[in-house]
Amino acid sequence: MIRAATPDDVPTIVQLIGELAEYEKLAHEVVIEPQALHEHLFGAKPVAEVLIAEQAGQPVGFALFFTNYSTFVGKPGLWLEDLFVRPNARGHGHGKALFLAVSQLAVDRNYGRMEWSVLDWNEPSIRFYQSMGAIAMDEWTNYRLTPTALRSLVAQQQPGPSPQS
Repeated sequence: MIRAATPDDVPTIVQLIGELAEYEKLAHEVVIEPQALHEHLFGAKPVAEVLIAEQAGQPVGFALFFTNYSTFVGKPGLWLEDLFVRPNARGHGHGKALFLAVSQLAVDRNYGRMEWSVLDWNEPSIRFYQSMGAIAMDEWTNYRLTPTALRSLVAQQQPGPSPQS
């Protein structure tokens, strides 16, 4: 079963994020705090959504996604940040059900596209997404500024001359 997350799911979502990070060999990068996640999902201005996959009433996976915007398409899009199913629950259709539920939301909301990233070594996920009809965007390279890099960049900027009227 796939359902929308509720505020009571925040501890479970944090735990699932940790399990995903372990799988991706990125546990050292996880610094999420439950209070912040609660605010970002259920606060006054939510910035992301989560769907939960359940088996026998127990959470076995999640999908976290948010809206982006395509200037070329001229429509909002959906960015799938994370899709994860616990290893002991794989092979039962939970990943596909989560992916289809997120895809259905994109269709229902008339979004222009749905996008996500996959680690290049993650062959099982690559095969899964390809089986869903996804195409790799090999001509694009993702870039990132971390909070430290962002602060450094902004601190380096000198105030420029005032625009002339």
